[in-house]
Amino acid sequence: MTRDTQRLDALAREVHASFEDTPNARLQEILRGLTRHLHDFVAEVELSFEEWEAAIDFLTRTGQKCDEVRQEFILLSDVLGVSMLVETLNDIETPDATDSTVLGPFHMVDSPVRALGENISPVSDGQLCVVHGTVRDEQDQPVAHAVVDVWQADTHGFYDVQQPDKQPQGNGRGLLTADEEGKFFFTSVVPAYYPIPTDGPVGELLHATNRHPYRPAHIHFIVSAPGFRELTTHIFVGGSDYLDSDAVFAVKDSLVRNFVAREDGTANPCGITGAFVEAQIDITLHKEGGDH
Repeated sequence: MTRDTQRLDALAREVHASFEDTPNARLQEILRGLTRHLHDFVAEVELSFEEWEAAIDFLTRTGQKCDEVRQEFILLSDVLGVSMLVETLNDIETPDATDSTVLGPFHMVDSPVRALGENISPVSDGQLCVVHGTVRDEQDQPVAHAVVDVWQADTHGFYDVQQPDKQPQGNGRGLLTADEEGKFFFTSVVPAYYPIPTDGPVGELLHATNRHPYRPAHIHFIVSAPGFRELTTHIFVGGSDYLDSDAVFAVKDSLVRNFVAREDGTANPCGITGAFVEAQIDITLHKEGGDH
């Protein structure tokens, strides 16, 4: 063992020992694991001082890009696959529940309360879409009055918060309460695929690594009910571009849905009489304290 390696190991041990008196055992475990891997990483790539300065600058500018409607750190976590890693680790604990996926950087505005069947995208143009499903538990029993929070981009690939001069806050969003049978339904427009924001440090990272910024078309869901683990998921539009190369690695085959064209007069829970596109997603929630 060289003197330099001995110094590196001694420093790592000293930092590790500094957390000895941390009252919270889980915090101690996380900090010790973080510093161990971080020290190993820096030593492995032999990080230069100039590269360390560049990393600090990158993280500083990432924080500076965050505001009440933009979360650049979530975006960074997404494009590095960390967000999906966390989701996947937590999915392992709930194998019978609907697959989860990333929250994304645009759940920064409270969704307006909407009645079942209401249009969540009232000022958006494009193809009318009826989305419906049922919330159930892992024994296939309906979860009455589950809360279903939905949000999506419009047919041009923009969220309301990206176009405050064109979309009122809350367009493309809705907070719904399922009925006694766990059923929920709403109308909207078929969303488009879109690029994640590239005007900040995360965009610089994608450009430097020759990666595209696009996400396939999707609708976000957060579904919750007392006694159940909250679920964050999407439905992806079948046939959308970028399903096989999502910039944030969030596509799961189980979440891809066919958006099927329906003719005038087709029965639907929203009472639409004209032509529309239909998509269905049934949600299974995991009961807290239940068997995994």
